[in-house]
Amino acid sequence: MIARRSPHPIVWTILYVPFGALGGFVGIALTFLATEHGLSITEGSLFNGAQFLMSWLKWIWAPAVDVTLTPKRWYLLATSGSALGVLGMAATPMSPSTLPILIGIVIAASFINSIVGMSVEAMIASVTTDEEAGRTSAWFQAGNLGGSALGGGLALYLIKKLPAPWMSGVIIGGIFVGCCAALQFVPLVEPHARTLRPVAAIKAVGSALMSMVKTKGGLLSAILCLLPIGTGAAQGVMTQSKVAAHWGASDTEVELVQGLFAGIVVTIGCFVGGWVAKRFTPRAAYLIAGMGAGVVAVIMAFGPKTVPMYVVFNLIYAFSVGATYPPFTAFVLNAIGVGASAAATKYNVLASLANFPSWWMGLLLGRIADRSGVANMLLTEAALGVCAVLVFAAASRWVSRTNLPVRDPAAADGP
Repeated sequence: MIARRSPHPIVWTILYVPFGALGGFVGIALTFLATEHGLSITEGSLFNGAQFLMSWLKWIWAPAVDVTLTPKRWYLLATSGSALGVLGMAATPMSPSTLPILIGIVIAASFINSIVGMSVEAMIASVTTDEEAGRTSAWFQAGNLGGSALGGGLALYLIKKLPAPWMSGVIIGGIFVGCCAALQFVPLVEPHARTLRPVAAIKAVGSALMSMVKTKGGLLSAILCLLPIGTGAAQGVMTQSKVAAHWGASDTEVELVQGLFAGIVVTIGCFVGGWVAKRFTPRAAYLIAGMGAGVVAVIMAFGPKTVPMYVVFNLIYAFSVGATYPPFTAFVLNAIGVGASAAATKYNVLASLANFPSWWMGLLLGRIADRSGVANMLLTEAALGVCAVLVFAAASRWVSRTNLPVRDPAAADGP
């Protein structure tokens, strides 16, 4: 099957903004406000934990995107639902008594929002060749991380400045709906196995997934996704007002560091990560960027606890984390193959594996910050990253000695 013509990659940036922005609303705006409204650091970490739980489990419902509606229709439905989810989070007062309600809204909104990501990923995988993977991944992840800064920093600013918090939800939700206009530039992608009955269609998706995993590229990608490298989990903890105050930072610095400035820096990091992914193997680029974030965490743990240092090191950390995302997308797209069947399921199985360490790392680091201090939290993240690199090095040697094919021969041509 010949790959469809790919649009300019800025289209993927725009389409992926709602996915990243909802994550930013949860991970930055809600997380910062948590300790301001009487929640502990551990309780504040539950917002990110709830979001990443849905990101971890999304492989369960990913096949529905592959075998039912077209990715474009799924995008329209899920983006509209995500806009309502943001409004619900903004309109619900935050306090210890309303924490269960807010967690429930975060879970529901994150579930819907995961389908936004799946639909875009299915469209990208259908039109992106190996040669385009690095460049496309940079633009794609710029939408994710730039959107996170938009949905977090801008939302926090609006919540603080507008007369009522729900107004911020209306504005951010309106931006989500506006992103749907970019769909007109994407070619139509039909569902996989559309002519099959539901059970047979799900089996066809499962078969395509197993074919990918039974390759060296697919297996190494799965192993790498499971390791706590470049998770950026410390960033979510450092967003909380009680933790930011450790450096003397206020909501103003958090808005800038996690919002406007972070959006610029992380976007630069995405393009640098995409450039590195084109010149090295994507997996090697991912490891390099992930270790960079670990080095920043160590320096930050021992560095001066001042507002300027909070700003500088958070931005460097954001740059390093941003540089991990395009290599991740590139090695996943390479494992899937251009025009491959069950693209949404394949991508999201690997993404779900990658979100598992982000989920438990976020909860673990929040607990450590609460009990042992911020410095120990940062050092823990760095130490686990080093261990992960050593584990992957050993796994790479083992996989290279197997008789598995480098990639699924059918993946290059699609169904």
